[in-house]
Amino acid sequence: MKTHAKPNMNRVDQVGRALTRRLNEHATDLPHDITERLRVARMQAIAQRKPEPIRIFVPQLASAGGPGMSHPDEGLNLWSRMASALPLLVLLFGLATIHIFQNEHRANEIAQLDAELLIDDLPPAAYTDPGFLVFLKANPLQSKASD
Repeated sequence: MKTHAKPNMNRVDQVGRALTRRLNEHATDLPHDITERLRVARMQAIAQRKPEPIRIFVPQLASAGGPGMSHPDEGLNLWSRMASALPLLVLLFGLATIHIFQNEHRANEIAQLDAELLIDDLPPAAYTDPGFLVFLKANPLQSKASD
């Protein structure tokens, strides 16, 4: 629809200009009272016309947060600083908790493997065999269940 609106408006403007030219050609032949009435009617029409919007370009600084992130009179007070630091603290706490639990899990696995090796009856040569270490890592619980 927008593509049709522009050619139609151009056509309306052309018709309006043609009518204005025709009326202006014979305006000098009109009596003074009719010319005054037409002038007053023209002024009333111009007064009732909608004013065209005036675009004023004012340079604005762009913030890193983008437009509309904060009001210009709103500063960073204590509560807003604490609120912005809270997600970082939660993230650090979560990472520390995950690190602690993984270390405990690893320590428990190593302790369980050491306990199984100490309880089991094996010759000393088995501890130096590289295939035995691979066997223990593959399935340490199945070797204990078969005994």
